[in-house]
Amino acid sequence: MERYRNVSGDSGVDAYEVGDDFIKIRFRPGVVYWYTTASVGARHLGVLKRLARRGQGLGTYISQHPDVKGGYAKKEPDD
Repeated sequence: MERYRNVSGDSGVDAYEVGDDFIKIRFRPGVVYWYTTASVGARHLGVLKRLARRGQGLGTYISQHPDVKGGYAKKEPDD
């Protein structure tokens, strides 16, 4: 996984991994959420990927969009 830049300095997001049809986001303290095209739709997935690469706004976007916040495909402890 790639470290999230956390431009604001106060994000709960720690790292992410981008694939063709998914993004895995690791939040502190190590829980990983998988968001997919099927679970949140192509538009939201595109925004999540863009914000992750930018290093800013990812956690806020997830918390402000209930269909994304509760729309993860799976949740797992970090390996």
